[in-house]
Amino acid sequence: REGQRGTGRRWRRRQGAMLERAAFFGVTANLVLYLNSTNFNWTGEQATRAALVFLGASYLLAPVGGWLADVYLGRYRAVALSLLLYLAASGLLPATAFPDGRSSFCGEMPASPLGPACPSAGCPRSSPSPYCAPVLYAGLLLLGLAASSVRSNLTSFGADQVMDLGRDATRRFFNWFYWSINLGAVLSLLVVAFIQQNISFLLGYSIPVGCVGLAFFIFLFATPVFITKPPTGSQVSSMLKLALQNCCPQLWQRHSARDRQRACVLADQRSPQPGASPQEDITNFQVLVKILPVMVTLVPYWMVYFQMQSTYVLQGLHLHIPNIFPANPANISVALRAQGSSYTIPEAWLLLANVVVVLILVPLKDRLIDPLLLRCKLLPSALQKMALGMFFGFTSVIVAGVLEMERLHYIHHNETVSQQIGEVLYNAAPLSIWWQIPQYLLIGISEIFASIPGLEFAYSEAPRSMQGAIMGIFFCLSGVGSLLGSSLVALLSLPGGWLHCPKDFGNINNCRMDLYFFLLAGIQAVTALLFVWIAGRYERASQGPASHSCFSRDRG
Repeated sequence: REGQRGTGRRWRRRQGAMLERAAFFGVTANLVLYLNSTNFNWTGEQATRAALVFLGASYLLAPVGGWLADVYLGRYRAVALSLLLYLAASGLLPATAFPDGRSSFCGEMPASPLGPACPSAGCPRSSPSPYCAPVLYAGLLLLGLAASSVRSNLTSFGADQVMDLGRDATRRFFNWFYWSINLGAVLSLLVVAFIQQNISFLLGYSIPVGCVGLAFFIFLFATPVFITKPPTGSQVSSMLKLALQNCCPQLWQRHSARDRQRACVLADQRSPQPGASPQEDITNFQVLVKILPVMVTLVPYWMVYFQMQSTYVLQGLHLHIPNIFPANPANISVALRAQGSSYTIPEAWLLLANVVVVLILVPLKDRLIDPLLLRCKLLPSALQKMALGMFFGFTSVIVAGVLEMERLHYIHHNETVSQQIGEVLYNAAPLSIWWQIPQYLLIGISEIFASIPGLEFAYSEAPRSMQGAIMGIFFCLSGVGSLLGSSLVALLSLPGGWLHCPKDFGNINNCRMDLYFFLLAGIQAVTALLFVWIAGRYERASQGPASHSCFSRDRG
C-alpha cells in the first residue's frame, strides 16, 4: 500500500509539473510576437527586452521562493500559494488580448501622428514609449515570481515524496520529472503556439491559464497523500553576517557590539534556538565562496541560452515562414477558400528542435554513452561537461550571426517577401525559416552539457544544509544572464546602436543583429576560457586526500 501511495504521489507531481511547464512555454513562446502585434505595436527591440526581463525574473527570483518556504511557509504551502499567484498573474495576458480588456487595464492606445515623422530623410526617429508597459511589466514580474517560486520548490517537494523509497527511486523521480516538464513544453509548443499565431491570442493565452488552474486543482486534490515537512529555517542570515565580517570588518564590529548589548539585556528571556553551529556556518561559507566563481562564470552562457526565446524568435519572424496548407488548394473547404487565407507554421515551433533533442539525447546519454565512457574510464566530470556545453552555446550564436548576415544580404539587395503573421506584416528575406534549425539544435545540445551538469554540480558540491540555498543561487544566476542580455539589447537599441532601427519601425531590417550575435559569441568565448581556468583549479583542489567531491566519483 505504501508503494502504491508513493506511485500516486510521483504521478501527481509529474503531472502538475508537466502542466506548469506547458503554461510557462505557452506564455513565453510567442510573447515577442504578441507584444509586436497590432494589439500593442511594440517595436522588436521593446518586445525582446520584455521577454528577456520576464525570463530573467522567472529565474532571478528563485531564491525568494526558496527562502519563504524554508523560513515561513514550508514547501507545500509555498507551492500552493505560488500556483495561486501563477493563476492570477497569467490571467492578465488573455485579459489584454481583446479590445475591451485592453482599454480597461491600459486605457486607449495613443493615436499615431498623421504628419511626417522626420522633415528630412536622414533624421533620427525615436521609438514611442511602449503602450501598456507598466501593466504588462508588472504582470510579467508577478508571473516570473510565481514561476520562480514553483521552480525552486516543486522539484525538492517532489523528491520529498520518494525519499522513503531509497536513492534509486529518487534518481528515477528526477529522470521522469525532467521528461515530464519537456513533454509539457512539447504539447504547449505544438498546440498553444499554433493557436496564438494562426487563430487568436485570446484563446491561445487562455489555455495556459487553464493548465495552471488544472495543476492547482490536482495539487490540492492530492494533498492527503503528500508528505509535508514544516519550515526548518534558513542560513541566509548567517551567510550574510559572515560576508559582512569578511568584507567590512569595521562595520561588523559595530554591528556585533550592538548584538552583544542586546544579548545581555535579553539573556534571561531567550530560549535556546536550534540551528547550525558557528563552525558549521564558517565551513558552509567557505564552500559557498569556493563554488560561486564557478557558477558566476556560467552567466554568459545563460545570456546566449535565452536568445532562443527572444532574438531567435525575432529573427525567425523576418525569415520566410511557409504555409502549412498551400494557398487555395483543391481539397480545401469552401469556408476556408472563401477566407482566402492559410495557416503558417508557428515560429515558436522551432523551439521544438531544442526540446526534442533534449528528450532524445538525455536517455541516450544516460543509458548508452555515459556507461560506455565509464567503462573506458573516460567519463568527464560535471565541470568538463559544462565547458563543453558552453562551446555548443558559442557555436549556436555564431550560426545565428552567420544566418543573420545572409538575411541582411538579401534585404540590402531589395530581395524581400511580405508575409503576414497574425495581423502584422513583416518584410522577410526569401530564406526559409528552416535555416534556424541548426542554432536551435546546438542550444539543445548545450543544455544537456551545461544546464543539467550545472544542477548536478550545485546539488552535489553543496553541504546538505545548504543544498536548497545553492540551488536557488544557481537559478538566480540564470536569471542574471537573461537580464544582462536584456540590458545589452537596451544599450544597443539607443540611437547609434546596432539594434536601433529608426527607418524600419516594427521590423529589424535596418538593424545589425548579426553584430549583436557575434558580440555575445565573443563574451561567451572569453568567459569560457576563464571558466576552464577556474574549473581546473577547483578540480585540482577537489582531488586532495580529504576530498569527497562528485568529480573523483565521476572518474570511477
